[in-house]
Amino acid sequence: MKKRLLSVLLTGCMVLSLVACGSDDGGNTAQDTSGTQTTQQDTTAAEDTSEAEGTGDAATADPTNGELVDGKFAETRKITVEVYDRGNDEGSDPTNNNYTKYIKEQMLAKHNVEVEFVAVPRWTEVEQINNLLAAGDAPDICLTYDYPTVQTYANMGGVLDLSSYVDDYRELLPNLWNWLGETNIYWDKDPVNGTLWAIEGKRAVTNRINTFVRKDWLDKLGLKEPTTRQEFEDMIIAFRDNADLLLGADADKMIPYSVSFDVGWRAALLIESFIDPDVSDYEYYVNGFDDRALTQNGTKEAIRVLNKWYNDGLLWDDFALYSSGDSTEDDMIKAGYVGAFMHNWDYPYRDGENSIQTNLQRMVGPDAKFVVVDCFEDIKGGHNKFITSSAGDRKIFFPTTNTEPLASMLYLDFISSPEVIQYLQIGEEGVTHNKLEDGTIEIQAATGDDIQNSGFNIDYTITCNGLHLVDDELTLKSMAYSYSGIDPELVEVAHKVCNTDTRPAKNVNVGAIAAEEGQGPTLASKRDVVYDTAVSASVEDFDKVWDAGIADYLSSGGQAIMDERAEKWKATFGDTTALPE
Repeated sequence: MKKRLLSVLLTGCMVLSLVACGSDDGGNTAQDTSGTQTTQQDTTAAEDTSEAEGTGDAATADPTNGELVDGKFAETRKITVEVYDRGNDEGSDPTNNNYTKYIKEQMLAKHNVEVEFVAVPRWTEVEQINNLLAAGDAPDICLTYDYPTVQTYANMGGVLDLSSYVDDYRELLPNLWNWLGETNIYWDKDPVNGTLWAIEGKRAVTNRINTFVRKDWLDKLGLKEPTTRQEFEDMIIAFRDNADLLLGADADKMIPYSVSFDVGWRAALLIESFIDPDVSDYEYYVNGFDDRALTQNGTKEAIRVLNKWYNDGLLWDDFALYSSGDSTEDDMIKAGYVGAFMHNWDYPYRDGENSIQTNLQRMVGPDAKFVVVDCFEDIKGGHNKFITSSAGDRKIFFPTTNTEPLASMLYLDFISSPEVIQYLQIGEEGVTHNKLEDGTIEIQAATGDDIQNSGFNIDYTITCNGLHLVDDELTLKSMAYSYSGIDPELVEVAHKVCNTDTRPAKNVNVGAIAAEEGQGPTLASKRDVVYDTAVSASVEDFDKVWDAGIADYLSSGGQAIMDERAEKWKATFGDTTALPE
């Protein structure tokens, strides 16, 4: 099996090389990045924006040119809005459910704007948005986690400069400005020419990733929850060696520790524990094109650990054969075959009746459960966790095919209002949530068109990622009760652990990095191949495989990005290695 996997991976590597040679765009693997890239000025887009808004004293006096009366258009306007389709088999139609109906009714009533949702597959969103933009069929309001996609089309004249809209319409957008503030709105504003191709959604919760282990297996083997990397290794060895006891007739299905093809994400806490906790802002930025830490100092040695575990039979043999959106791994976890894994901070508790935790207990028994452990210590004995900032989330942008920029800005203002965020996140009292005596919100299992296809409906609250109930204390209390059927204590522990020893990301705004344009999907694919082939290589071949993969990544554009980042940093900040406070 391992030889077959390595053969598949190496074949994939050759295919990627051919793709990169034959196409300027390379592959189009979706990539969730939290990078801080900015864009170059596009004269055509800026001119288009100016013409759309009008010029002269009249436009200055009334930026809407009399289009609005009491916030409403005299004639009905129509806009299209991107929404992710996550392929939830038991979910609702992402373009037609009770939440989309609410948005449509409210936008029509408040602003006389008709809204139509356009579904884009979440796990191929970069490829799909590229295709829609190239065909001129992109929704009026687009969103992506991949900023290079925005940058590339902005430089081609395909994206509107939002700087004039957010400034000229500011009085019409109180909710947007109150929620996002200048930090998020101007996050991507070019410091040289002032262009603004996208505004950034805000993370109400910056929780990132946790390590989950089967508590019932620990109890059965008389083991304590691991607090160090060595204890974690000893634990997964014990899982492997006691497969007959833990799984009985299914012993051959034992997976002590599971990772996916996206090793940089699914082993992030292990990788980050090998990065110097005192790494400078400069070094981290230069190596930080994407958030998978491939070229950070220390990453290679972290992957060497995974390589050892793989060859010792402690990892899922076929981890690299299933890409984003595939449910094979989740199905194995739900069935009870997996002892430990790393994922989004609340991953096993999501999705109500379809959650990993609920399915596990349904299939294995009421005592089966995953708990969070904090066991990957750094060189100082802490837990080096590089988390995202509250800014730098989804990038919201308008293609130049958008003929209703004002209506689109009003839409962003509408979905940024506290009342709308709250309704979309928790729904209707008595239907999707209850209020406890102290006011805490307790989420109830939803059915039919009330089902949320994403946690707290973040696919609709595109300016807000994470639970936000206006009052911070209420939000924190309610968070633990926001997972239907899940013990609130498990969520409380998960929240606490992922917020221990954190290092929030910083915005390094040095202007456009030309070398990054169009490179996101291609380098993301190559990055995954480097990780996957190195983890699954023989112990003897590890260094050779890793070094060859890194060399290919760097020669394919990675080194050019790092060099330009270093150059732009020094041009902006001089010889200092720390960002100004």
